[in-house]
This record gives sequence, C-alpha cells and structure tokens, in this order.
Amino acid sequence: MARLAPLTEPFPNEAAAVLEKMTFGMKTPLALFRTLGHNPRVLDRIRLGGLLDKGSISLRQRELMILRVCALCGAEYEWGVHVQIFRPHTGMSEAQIADTARRSSDAALWSEDENLILALADALHSRAKVNETLYARLQSTFGKEQLLELVVLAGFYHTISFVIGAFAIDNEPDAPRFPR
Repeated sequence: MARLAPLTEPFPNEAAAVLEKMTFGMKTPLALFRTLGHNPRVLDRIRLGGLLDKGSISLRQRELMILRVCALCGAEYEWGVHVQIFRPHTGMSEAQIADTARRSSDAALWSEDENLILALADALHSRAKVNETLYARLQSTFGKEQLLELVVLAGFYHTISFVIGAFAIDNEPDAPRFPR
C-alpha cells in the first residue's frame, strides 16, 4: 500500500499542467508521476531532467543501465514499467531481461560494451566510485559524452528508486515483476 497516494482526477491545476505533458499516450499518467504531482515543481524538474530522449548512447544501452540500477535498488515498479514500455524496442531476450535483476549478471548473455555498462552500474551502486581498472576499460569503449550520460542516468534512476522506495509506490497493474 502506497504511503503517499498518487493524485487522482481531477488533478490540482499546477499538477495537472505538468501531468498533462507526462501521459506518454496513456489515459492516466503513471502512479510515479501522480505521486510526484504532490509537489508540481519537483515533478516538473524530474520531467525536464529525464534522459529518455535520443542521447549519445543507444536505447538498448540506456535501458540496460536503467534496468540494472532499478533492480539493484529494488525498484520493481520502475523496472517493470521500463520492461513493459521499452523492451520491444531493445531487442533484449527474456533471459537478458531476467538477468538484469539477478545478483550477479551472466557475462555470456551480453556484449563487451553491455558487460561494461553492467559493471559500471554495479560499481556505482555498491561504492559510488569507479576503480581505475574499470574506468580504463570504460574509456576504451565509450566516449566522454557517453560515460557522462551513463553515470548521470545511473544517478537519476537512483533518485527515482528512492522515491519509489520511500513512498512504497504500488506496481502498475500490467507491468512485469522481478523474476523469481
């Protein structure tokens, strides 16, 4: 049961103005956005700070980082939303999707750059740092823009995971759950 109930329609005017921009083709905005709607300024900053546009990394790389970060943080809500919405566009197999939520990933399932993204997510999550060896490997594969985007993406989804965990946001009804 959510600790802070998501807003319901009719939304307060300030929140409605931002939520209207965050429906992504759905009839009702996601529960996460409706929860953030209790503070329209914060909701709008989250909207403006999102990295779901075309960036310096591929959609598949972006979603791999998001899925891994959300899984590491125990944010099943956001993991499920991203699997549901973006999986068809990533080309990830069922085994790969499930692997993003495992304690240790199976390197054989991933390409070299994808294994580096998983290692980066794991390092940032566990230590908030990247050791020299991993950094050298990352630098040999990714450009500066890509590395910055990957690190900021990890931080952004830690923030989203904190919101989900703090307010115990209930999973979206049709979204996948972590594999058991």
